[in-house]
Amino acid sequence: MDWQTDLRRRGYRLTPQRQLVLQAVDDLHHATPDEVLTAVRRTAAGVNISTVYRTLDLLEELGLVSHAHLGHGAPTYHLASRDQHMHLVCRDCDQVTETDVALAEPFVESLRRAHGFETDMKHFAIFGRCASCTAKAEAAHTEDDAQENDA
Repeated sequence: MDWQTDLRRRGYRLTPQRQLVLQAVDDLHHATPDEVLTAVRRTAAGVNISTVYRTLDLLEELGLVSHAHLGHGAPTYHLASRDQHMHLVCRDCDQVTETDVALAEPFVESLRRAHGFETDMKHFAIFGRCASCTAKAEAAHTEDDAQENDA
């Protein structure tokens, strides 16, 4: 990724802080500002959270990063250059799985036809239970049923 050329083309420099924030977002894939700060501080201990927030805001405004809300906490950021994807968020273990937005195309098309609504899939998250947690829950349910039958 040539972030320097991309920023210069938009009239900005690739400062050390911007480089560190972009690298952290790239390395972490989905990262909250606090997680970005932790990663940046491994190299530049003097960087503070307000610098990270300002940098993320600028980078999003420039189209280099995108954010999604994957729960009740802070938004998570990822590189905008990555393919558009949806986020599947497990409510039990907080695992985030990326999946192709093409899976939602019938739903998106239905919204378009019924409401004239154009969906912004880069901010789309679906909450539920991952396969592993579903299997654990089903096993626990089966075990509870067996114990009730024994009683």
